[in-house]
Amino acid sequence: MNLLITGAFSCTKEELDCISQLGFSIVYMQDEKGGVPCSPESVCGTICNGLFLHHPIEQFSNLRFIQLTSAGLDRVPLDYIREHGIRLFNAGGVYSAPIAEFVLSGILDFYKKKPLFWESQKAKKWNKQRDLLELTGKKVCIVGCGSVGRECAKRLKAFDTEIIGVDPLKIENTLFDRVVDIAFLDEVLQESNIVVLTLPLTKETYHLFDKKRFAGMKDQSLLVNVSRGAVVDQSALAEALKTKLLGAVIDVLEEEPLPADSELWSLENILITPHNSFVGENNHKRLLELILKNLKK
Repeated sequence: MNLLITGAFSCTKEELDCISQLGFSIVYMQDEKGGVPCSPESVCGTICNGLFLHHPIEQFSNLRFIQLTSAGLDRVPLDYIREHGIRLFNAGGVYSAPIAEFVLSGILDFYKKKPLFWESQKAKKWNKQRDLLELTGKKVCIVGCGSVGRECAKRLKAFDTEIIGVDPLKIENTLFDRVVDIAFLDEVLQESNIVVLTLPLTKETYHLFDKKRFAGMKDQSLLVNVSRGAVVDQSALAEALKTKLLGAVIDVLEEEPLPADSELWSLENILITPHNSFVGENNHKRLLELILKNLKK
């Protein structure tokens, strides 16, 4: 059975041997945009990320197993996968800890005005900031109560915040003070000081945060997006940053890299990072353990 592994999963020879011992013949493909190094119909499983953005899944007529190296499912043809009974696994939980740490870091950067202190240090100036904010007592809305959302809630709870989860599924979890259906999102936004987006990109969540939704947010609230860029309408975000929001921490954007002529670059109350929040030194270990577990099923 051929298992196609792409460069999305960088592994050592020893790790490849562990996978081979499960009964697979490994075919390696560094660049997912390049040619498939074997006949697609000979592939029974794949470990990949964006493989099917560049190669029609229909070519892989004997495909029975897909392991994604990302948590999102927006890069694979879900309808086809369901119709053909292909087992699909994502990397849920692998990147949750570093993303949650990144969220907390971004919030604290704004609340404690860290960029201003860095600038003062570089200029060798002793500038006190008299308007720092506290997390204590703030209301945090986490939109998406999956693994990343739960890890964010766990860390933010330690700062004596009130955590409100918003999710289309009925979820009971003690990490959240309450969880409401996504139908009540607008009501929650009116009272939330901080809004963290950790939900997947779907037809329903595309531009979920548009001009109207930003207008309904609490004045001087902070937005953090570590989900998918298209969940947020970028033009509406730019306007909200000038008129409504305290700021925004944006790690994902509709177009990546963000074009040099984007207005977002010039706004002072936004922290833009290059889809970097998932990075952590323990990711590879967690991903390998997950892959081996799923291959044994």
